Amino acid sequence: MIIAISGLTGSGKNTLGELIAEELNYKLVCPTFKDLAKKEGVPLMEFQKMAEKDPNIDKKFDELLKEQAKGNCVVTTWLGPWMVDANLKIKLTASIETRAKRIAERDGMDLKDAIKHVKERDERNRKRYMKLYNIDIYDESIYDMVLDSDRYNPEELLKIVVEKIC
Repeated sequence: MIIAISGLTGSGKNTLGELIAEELNYKLVCPTFKDLAKKEGVPLMEFQKMAEKDPNIDKKFDELLKEQAKGNCVVTTWLGPWMVDANLKIKLTASIETRAKRIAERDGMDLKDAIKHVKERDERNRKRYMKLYNIDIYDESIYDMVLDSDRYNPEELLKIVVEKIC
């Protein structure tokens, strides 16, 4: 079974994915642009700007994702539900304030800067994916479940997902 979890910046997709993978003893597939940017020695937002100009960056990333998403696994990427043949597609949502607080804590940012970062990253990704794949990351119609990580903590979200599977 392949479970694909998507969500905007700071929605909690990696946290939930880790919990599900551990609970079900599945492989976790979570390549991130942040990790790729770090590997290239480039700040994340600069790397995203590079991807806006060079579609091969996204295409290589997405091909790698498809190669890794085999067997029982949990995929936690923005485009996972569109890129892999998932049995269960989940979108996590949260308010801009919650997502920015999470990013501020995780990345050691000022809250005001985190809000700006989250908004910019969401919009840049949306435009890039629309241009490259005609995928609107704001469209929730492809999902089997849309869960609010403002309303539920990670353990409650895990319970909801596991109950859906069983």
